[in-house]
Amino acid sequence: MNAMTFSPGPADADASRPVALSPDRSGDLTARGRRLLRGAPEDPSWARPALLGLLVLTAVLYTWNLTSNGWANSFYSAAVQAGSDSWKAFFYGSSDAGNSITVDKPPAALWVMALSVRLLGLSSFSILLPEVLMGVGTVAVVHATVRRHWGHAAGLVAGAVMALTPVAVLMFRFNNTDALLVLLMALGAWATMRSIEQGSARWMALVGVFIGLGFLTKTLQVLLVVPFFGIAYLVAADTTLRRRVIGAATGVAAMVLSAGWWVAVVELVPASMRPYIGGSQTNSFLELTFGYNGLGRLSGDETGSVGGGNGWGTTGLGRMFSSGIGGQISWLIPSAFILLAVGLWLRGRAPRTDLRRAGYIVWGGWLVVTMLTFSLMAGIFHEYYTVALAPAVAALVGMGSAEAWQRRDSLVGAGALALATGAAAGWGFILLGRTTAYGDWLRVLVLLVGLAAAVGLLLVTRLPRRAVPAVIAGALVAALAGPTAYSLTTVGTSHTGSIVTAGPSTAGTGGPGGRGMPGGGGMPGGTPPQGGFPGGAQGGFPGGAQGGFPGGGMPGAPGTTRGTTPGGTTGGTPGGTGGGMGGLLDASTPSTEVVAALSENASSYRWVAAAVGSQNAAGLQLGTELPVMAIGGFNGSDPSPTLAQFQEYVEQGQIHWFAASGGGMGGRGGGMGGNGTASEISSWVQANFTAVTIDGSTFYDLTSLAGTATSTTTTSSTTVETV
Repeated sequence: MNAMTFSPGPADADASRPVALSPDRSGDLTARGRRLLRGAPEDPSWARPALLGLLVLTAVLYTWNLTSNGWANSFYSAAVQAGSDSWKAFFYGSSDAGNSITVDKPPAALWVMALSVRLLGLSSFSILLPEVLMGVGTVAVVHATVRRHWGHAAGLVAGAVMALTPVAVLMFRFNNTDALLVLLMALGAWATMRSIEQGSARWMALVGVFIGLGFLTKTLQVLLVVPFFGIAYLVAADTTLRRRVIGAATGVAAMVLSAGWWVAVVELVPASMRPYIGGSQTNSFLELTFGYNGLGRLSGDETGSVGGGNGWGTTGLGRMFSSGIGGQISWLIPSAFILLAVGLWLRGRAPRTDLRRAGYIVWGGWLVVTMLTFSLMAGIFHEYYTVALAPAVAALVGMGSAEAWQRRDSLVGAGALALATGAAAGWGFILLGRTTAYGDWLRVLVLLVGLAAAVGLLLVTRLPRRAVPAVIAGALVAALAGPTAYSLTTVGTSHTGSIVTAGPSTAGTGGPGGRGMPGGGGMPGGTPPQGGFPGGAQGGFPGGAQGGFPGGGMPGAPGTTRGTTPGGTTGGTPGGTGGGMGGLLDASTPSTEVVAALSENASSYRWVAAAVGSQNAAGLQLGTELPVMAIGGFNGSDPSPTLAQFQEYVEQGQIHWFAASGGGMGGRGGGMGGNGTASEISSWVQANFTAVTIDGSTFYDLTSLAGTATSTTTTSSTTVETV
């Protein structure tokens, strides 16, 4: 294998090369096609085909078995369906086309998926395809950023690590907001490096735009990468200090403008003219940003959340390496830190404008700040959040290995390669030992091959030339065999619900698919947080008794029909099959009888039904493709609508049905669930309206007030009880 050498990127080389005019347009197109497949003339002949092969294989991996994920997170899929039907719902990120309440995130990720659905029609594939494309795009961006200053081989290594990180494989096949967030952060790093290279305020403005769009994707999380983007520019940009300060200020201004326009609209439009801001307690996006989705995530003080405090696992510097999280992201974190430290050491005496050192600041700062935040935050934390670490880990492995390889004739370079390879092999051996999915052969192979490769790299300058490729191949096997196995398991498993994990089950996860809560089906650590869920007794769910589910029923209790959702889950929520934890974490698939009943005279109603909690509503909405009001938002704990507002909607004939949760109105806990206004609404409905059993599920007809007599009428699968 030829040594990787630093050379100007294609853009620099092309700047001084005269452009030949083609005699005709067909010849010009042919030349462009050859350049696309072959790359720049100065590139190695293998470089462009290898990149195209990497991107094609990534697309195949991410697309394989894609629709087994069904609606994935039905909470977001329902909002996508609403946005494909209503431009107002599209703009605000509403959960339903009637615009009762928004999801608890800004809408940028929903915009992309809703446009796909408008183009291709509503389906699992049309919702998840944009996520796949975002994944392929992220791999391409990481490759391009690393290749520009470390060479083609380094870019390919970084791209391959990115593509095969298990949590990335999971989230680029899933419809949470993280896929777009990661792509935008990677684009921000790419633009930062270009701004440093050119000393350009215009490029910093582009950085600000990417960060601003990231804010409109997942609010404050995107800001974790900003400090070291700015530091790297201020330290290393190839221009004067004054221009560096102006460039940094330009980036901040662009960030504020690209995010602030939407925030301003939401905050300035009267509340009566827009949907309620889901996840907030005061109908304010700013409160949502700095409370539930912001500082509350750090402190654990999250009003209206499910859990919080100590309910989301043990915090500390070892969190990313724990049994539940380690297999998602940590395979190459030790190697990345080793290579980061060595890279900074080797570039320590370089000029201020050294682009490689700037790259270590950009990507290393990203990794350190984000990893510390995730490790120490006391609020809501899920394993899949760690996908935000993947680009930084991938880039540092590619950059650092190239840097060390170029210094392989020194003890520092050869030692770094050996230590990083040994760390990857040893940690991979430990991670693979936490699951029985692959037996012992794979982890033993990883360890033995990795240790042999580490020794070979330490002595690489003394080895015969023909032996070097085998040593490099061994190092790649040690680094990537474990993540590849986890990734293949991930694509072969359906994933649905609000909490998902990559790879096989381990001692600290609920198993592939992730339909339970972390900790093997319960909350992290296996038990609900102290105090239980909103509106429930200790250890209970909204509206339930201790240990109970909404409405007192367990998933699959009487009043529901067991079966499978598009993603394959089982259990029960209103009107159909599936649904995890009483509809709190996953939606159900309504039966054909329920769909028919809710669809009858649907045009006469703003909402064909209302249900407590967004997942309960989402299942009905996706089954009918009609608006369903989510009372109380995701957790059923948001004060929307108030009882007075709900009564007004009913009086105006805007809602047809009310869906009872879980096992109906009775049972343990004596209520349909929710907290605050949701409980009030549930009690009012129970006291005043007619209960209708449709295919085993309980609904209340909000167009029919209950009388004083009691009668029962049974027609087909529908039973009407008037009390």
